[in-house]
Amino acid sequence: MRLAARMGSLGTESAFEVSARARALEAQGRSIIHLQIGEPDFDTPANVREAAKLALDAGATHYPPFAGLPSLREAIAADASARKGFEVDPAQVFVTVGGKGVMLYAILGLVDPGDEVLVPDPGYPIYESLTRFVGATPVPIPIRMSNDFRLDVDELPSLITPRTRGIVVNSPANPTGGVLTRSDLERIAELAIEHDLWVLADEIYGRILYDGAEHVSIASLPGMTDRTIVLDGFSKTFAMTGWRMGYAIVPQTLTAMYGQLIINTISGVATFAQVGAVEALEGPQDDVDAMVVEFKARRDLIVNGLNAIPGIECLTPTGAFYVFPRISGTGLSGADLAERLLHEAGVCVLPGSAFGIHGDDHIRISYANSQENLLEALRRIRALVAPLVAARV
Repeated sequence: MRLAARMGSLGTESAFEVSARARALEAQGRSIIHLQIGEPDFDTPANVREAAKLALDAGATHYPPFAGLPSLREAIAADASARKGFEVDPAQVFVTVGGKGVMLYAILGLVDPGDEVLVPDPGYPIYESLTRFVGATPVPIPIRMSNDFRLDVDELPSLITPRTRGIVVNSPANPTGGVLTRSDLERIAELAIEHDLWVLADEIYGRILYDGAEHVSIASLPGMTDRTIVLDGFSKTFAMTGWRMGYAIVPQTLTAMYGQLIINTISGVATFAQVGAVEALEGPQDDVDAMVVEFKARRDLIVNGLNAIPGIECLTPTGAFYVFPRISGTGLSGADLAERLLHEAGVCVLPGSAFGIHGDDHIRISYANSQENLLEALRRIRALVAPLVAARV
């Protein structure tokens, strides 16, 4: 059967494909340590699960309002107003199926064929994929290890053309763990206003920060509330990946657009799950705080362990739960090393090239796994890499 031509421009998120290959090896009896997927290994907090169970028993099994339950939209607005530094009206909040829905609706609603969208590279691959899908051109913003995995604000103006429509900002970032500074965001905001660009601010990792790093929402900066779409959700902060809930905070001028797109696609997000999300935001935050403390311990373990392996250089990220080490000293590309680690060492990671052309000499490791497994993974990585490096000397 002939596929629509547009399918040829649609990319993928390789973490899911690599995970399937790793599970196939496990089914053959292989021991695989999974460091490829961006998913907390913790369970959703018990109070959140209990709230959803009670909602089911209370009959919360019918269609919700398409934009989300009023109680959840109010809880999101209150939480965002307190944490993100700008006032949010519940009418600006739209609950979506995962954060990808926020991206999809922004790009479908604001980007025409022939437009350009600036996307981080390396960056989450769906930004580029959806941009191509609508017939537009993703323009990579180089994200370099030499700049602490922050975009170069002095380079950014050279990437803007008369066809540029918007810019994607992700901080803390996947795949690097990099965090943009307030001054970085202020310069991006100046350029967005000067060139009349909209901004998609992916803030899904905004509460997973270390070493006193500051999370600044670009929407809180002067002139930006009316041109910024904020993407956030519950998957990472509350270990709710399987609940499939994200949300958008949009300018008042885009509320009709988001409503129309939600009605035409998902109709709404599971009602009882939304009740659980209210509890996530309004209930105790102890589990979230404990997860971040544990993530920091794992970060320190993996960074120190990788830097002790010949041929590998790893920066210490200040956000999210990923490291993006440079592995050029091994003599392999990121893709080759990732393949050999999976098949020869039983360690599943992602090649940096899965996140853009500027990731070729890197791999991405998710440290959302136990310290015990991380230590074993480091042992296996060293066993594979050390002889490769020794042979090059």
